[in-house]
Amino acid sequence: MSVLRGKKILLGISGGIAAYKTATLVRLFIKAGAHVQVVMTPASKDFITPLTLSTLSKNPVHSSFYNDEDENAVWNNHVELGLWADLFVIAPATANTMSKMVTGNSDNLLIATYLSAKCPVYVAPAMDLDMYRHPSTQDSFAKLEAFGNVIIPAESGELASGLYGEGRMAEPEHIVAFLEKDIEGKLPLRGKKILVTAGPTYEPIDPVRFIGNHSSGKMGYDIAVAAANQGADVVLVSGPTHLTINHTNVKLVRVTSSSEMYTACHDYFDGVDVAIAAAAVADYRPKHVADQKIKKNDSNLVLELEKTTDILASMGEKKNGQFLIGFALETENEIEHAKAKIRKKNLDLIVLNSLNDAGAGFGHDTNKVTFINSRFEEEPLALKPKEEVAKDIINKIKEHYNV
Repeated sequence: MSVLRGKKILLGISGGIAAYKTATLVRLFIKAGAHVQVVMTPASKDFITPLTLSTLSKNPVHSSFYNDEDENAVWNNHVELGLWADLFVIAPATANTMSKMVTGNSDNLLIATYLSAKCPVYVAPAMDLDMYRHPSTQDSFAKLEAFGNVIIPAESGELASGLYGEGRMAEPEHIVAFLEKDIEGKLPLRGKKILVTAGPTYEPIDPVRFIGNHSSGKMGYDIAVAAANQGADVVLVSGPTHLTINHTNVKLVRVTSSSEMYTACHDYFDGVDVAIAAAAVADYRPKHVADQKIKKNDSNLVLELEKTTDILASMGEKKNGQFLIGFALETENEIEHAKAKIRKKNLDLIVLNSLNDAGAGFGHDTNKVTFINSRFEEEPLALKPKEEVAKDIINKIKEHYNV
């Protein structure tokens, strides 16, 4: 999964021959899972049509403040465009456009939008060799970077003039790779290693039957994605679930039983900074597992159960600086039981679910939780989608590390 997934990217196109490459660039942004809008200078439409870009981006293309052919046309609000974007990529950025960005010469919609943008701005220059090397252009580069913009270096190669040298706009694939690397390098949890458990465990009775629970694993999977999106390297130890995950920062380890989950957790626990135990691990398992399917001979079947090893408590006993987060699913005396778990299992934070709250617990896309830290400070949250709860949990980790 690309770090660009879900990002709102505003692509600004100025009037250079390299504008023809922006069709590929838009396509790559969409393929990475981004939402794309395009704003063009009037001159850029000589090199690529707005129809092509609107078709690829699935959004209208903006190139002027209003449509002078329609007296009822709505004003294209450059402020709204600038505030909409998570990233503003100007490619190609001609010497003319960069000069206007430096001086604030707002004579077209692209420059007006740039001056209104609050998001990171990336500039991909494209021009001939001598223009690229000219002191005025180099001065524009320096001032743009001083403003906080990021320059995507031009590449060397054959230029439209027939000369060979520096000044080619970076290839679309290289622009996407540059953005991904730059964003990943600035993520707050980059370099942190996080262990997450998810889903149920199945404790075998015989080769066919098992003891399990209704956990879907969604909460743990959402936590893993939220952590990975913040730059963490995540190991997700998952019990049986239909869920899948596709993220370059997530290593998925599938297990079935509580003993397998215990082993997997302790294989990784010493090497992580954070462990989040979101799995619904079975508390008991059959003491004796039948080698063959148990036949339905008697009207009653008696199973002798034994306690499973408490994975979270075992990590709490072993922890050496890790930030340890547990979950508690309760039906009565919720706060008291959750606080007791913090003490008993040596936790830094517990995420309390109550089955008495509508929309919380197993089988829902939403959750309603209360955070309780090791100082027993309570922070109840409203009912919200599990993806948002996952982000709240990751924010607690960021607070812990002051990032």
